[in-house]
Amino acid sequence: MDRAVFLDRDGVLNHAVVREGKPYPPRDAAETRVVEEAAPALQRLRDAGYRLIVVTNQPDVARGTTPRETVDAINAKLAAALPVDEFVVCDEDGDAPCRKPNPGMLIDAARRHRLDLGRSFMVGDRWRDIAAGQRAGCISLFIDHHYAERQPAGPFVRVASIGAAADWILRRRNEPMTSVADLKVKIFADGADKAGMLEMYAQPYVSGFTTNPTLMHKAGLTDYRAFAKDVLAAIPDRPISFEVFADDFAEMERQAREIATWGEHVYVKIPITNTRREPAYDLVHRLSHAGVKLNVTAILTLGQVRDVVGALSGGAPSCVSVFAGRIADTGVDPVPLMSAAVELLKLAPGAELIWASPRELLNIFQADAIGCHIITVTNDILKKLALVGKDLSDYSLDTVQMFFNDGKKAGFTL
Repeated sequence: MDRAVFLDRDGVLNHAVVREGKPYPPRDAAETRVVEEAAPALQRLRDAGYRLIVVTNQPDVARGTTPRETVDAINAKLAAALPVDEFVVCDEDGDAPCRKPNPGMLIDAARRHRLDLGRSFMVGDRWRDIAAGQRAGCISLFIDHHYAERQPAGPFVRVASIGAAADWILRRRNEPMTSVADLKVKIFADGADKAGMLEMYAQPYVSGFTTNPTLMHKAGLTDYRAFAKDVLAAIPDRPISFEVFADDFAEMERQAREIATWGEHVYVKIPITNTRREPAYDLVHRLSHAGVKLNVTAILTLGQVRDVVGALSGGAPSCVSVFAGRIADTGVDPVPLMSAAVELLKLAPGAELIWASPRELLNIFQADAIGCHIITVTNDILKKLALVGKDLSDYSLDTVQMFFNDGKKAGFTL
């Protein structure tokens, strides 16, 4: 199956007409101005083997304000200037299946051209384009013209132009987002089993470690201090977070100050509240500005992110752990919240955002796509990294083979 780059039209291939900060299509072919770098960018994509398919919403046709002939004339002008394989137009209004953010145009084109949507891309300049790409299973690239309108959510790549989009795609043309070496997000191993921690320490892609009292209890540990110092002797050169286990802020502070003395790379985990729902912001501010490296944990709301960033700003290097997996457990998509958290963290340059409690390997790539700094991953998920880049058809066959072999071993008969 082929790969494709799906392209929005107005604002991507031709300049949109911007009025009061919002984009509109040109009125006719005469007003249509092709983006200067579009032709060479598309030619590079075509030379790399991508199908180039334009998918454009034109609801003004249904509204009766623009004739379909005008839309076709603009497309013809672009087709004469650009190496595009097909123009697909949705001239319906409302929640039509073809109208972005619905993925109908992409899915129909994939059927006609036998395209692998999972290895294809969507390039657009509005939230509807990005959402359509996401819903179709493509990697979405957002050309940010800073329109005065709703911004996209979910995993996407922000680029400055169609040329920059082509550059990004071509850097990943062999297999998009399948190499761990390409990840910008730092992977921290999450656990409290020394043998498992040392196994992950041997992996070059593991940049740090986190623990917590629950993991330690599950591992059967009883001497907190002895375990921590034993691990720090074995792993002396990477960040490791150890959590306080008191519920009183004065005792939390005492524990935090001792834990901070255990090593240069130690971060002290402070819960965002105690069990009485009293916020820990004052304690966080006091410790951080006393030079204690903190990992503020158990965060699940943007309000908590905002307030802890305020407490950390200007303090020691720190981490802000948002439990994206627990957010997902409640049926809420964590990606928009995590994207907003990335922006909030810019107010505290010394702090890094952690995507905590991931539930699947995909979360690593989601965290990377939104610019999250760190993701904590358990050993069972980390062991799935060997599957990254595996051909899905081959994986399907492996699954069928597993079912068949297990049926034989069980000796089932009917």
